[in-house]
Amino acid sequence: MSKQYTLMDHLQGQGITRRGFLKFCSITATMLALPPSLIPQIAKALESAKRPSVIWLSFQECTGCTESITRSHAPTIESLIFDFISLDYHHTLQAASGHAAEAAREQAMKDNEDQYILVVDGSIPTGNPGFSTIAGIDNKQMLIDTAKHAAAIVAVGTCATYGGLPHADPNPTNAVAVSDIIKDKPIINVPGCPPIPIVMTGVLAHFLTFGTIPDLDDLGRPKMFYGNSIHDRCYRRPFYEKGLFAETFDDEGAKAGWCLFKLGCKGPTTYNACATAKWNEGTSFPIEAGAPCIGCSQPDFWDNGGFYNALSQPTISIGETAAAAIAAGAVASVAASAIHKSAKAKAAKKHHTVTTDDME
Repeated sequence: MSKQYTLMDHLQGQGITRRGFLKFCSITATMLALPPSLIPQIAKALESAKRPSVIWLSFQECTGCTESITRSHAPTIESLIFDFISLDYHHTLQAASGHAAEAAREQAMKDNEDQYILVVDGSIPTGNPGFSTIAGIDNKQMLIDTAKHAAAIVAVGTCATYGGLPHADPNPTNAVAVSDIIKDKPIINVPGCPPIPIVMTGVLAHFLTFGTIPDLDDLGRPKMFYGNSIHDRCYRRPFYEKGLFAETFDDEGAKAGWCLFKLGCKGPTTYNACATAKWNEGTSFPIEAGAPCIGCSQPDFWDNGGFYNALSQPTISIGETAAAAIAAGAVASVAASAIHKSAKAKAAKKHHTVTTDDME
C-alpha cells in the first residue's frame, strides 16, 4: 500500500522548513488558547493529517465573510488555502465558473465522502425557491445535497448562524439559519457581521489539528472565541464601574475613553473575541475606535432596537451601587435575569428603551 500523502509532505514540497512548521504550530496553540505544552501534540497531529477538502457555499449574503477571511493573518488566507486545506469550491475565490464550477463541487463531494468540511455563509430562503439559486439549484436544495456527506459544517457569519439581515423583520424571503434545516450533522456557528478573520481560520485550524469540533456554547459557538462578553474584556469597563459614560460621540468623556454604554454599546450582552483578538492583525476593534458594539454576533441583532440606543438607562449611579450589587449575591440575579430578558425582548420588538423602572 502506498504511503498516504500527508499535510507535512505537502508543506515540505512547498519548501516550508521544520522551523517554519513549528512556528505555525505555536501560533495555532496561542490562537486556540492552548498551553505551550500542547505544541508537540499539535505538530504530531498536523504532520500525519491529510489536507481536508473544504466546500464553501454562499447563499443570501453580502460577501463580507469572504472579505473578512481574506484578511486573516494567522494563518493567512494564502497559507490556509494552499498549504493546510484544499478549498475545492468557493464562488468568489475559485477560477472555474458555470458547469466547471459545479463539476468541481460534485467531484470534491465524491472523492471526499464523509470527510470534507462544508462552510456556509448567508441565510437560506425557504419561501419562493427562486429567491436565490446557484446553477439553477435553489439554496435549500443545494445545502441539503452538499451537507449529506459532510464531516462537519461551519456556519460563518450571522446570516448563516441566525438568519442575519435577511431574517430581520418582516423577513420577506422567510430566511432561516443553517441549523434550522440541517439536523443530523455537527454544526459550528461562527457568528459576526462579519466574523473576525482569525476566528474563522482558527475554527478550521482546530478541526484540522484535532479532527473534532471545539467545545460549543448553547448557541453552537466555539467557547474559545465566544466564551466571554465584549464587556468582560473591554478596556473601557473600569469607566463603566465608576459610572463614567460618554454622553455624545464628541464630548470630553468620549475623548477621555469613557464607557460607551449610553451611546448604545451592546457589549454587556454580546459574546465575541473582538476585545482580545481585535481586527486588522490585532490593531483595534470598534469600541477602541470610538464606536459602540452593535451586538452583531448575537441572534436578531438587527431587530434589537437602534444601534445607538442604550440597553437601559440607569436612574441611579452605577459607580455608587456597584459594590452593593455585587454583594447582593447570585440567587437574586438568577430570578432578575429572567425578568430582564423578558422586558428587553418586548422592548426590542417595539424598538423601545428599557429603563430600570421596567425591571422592578
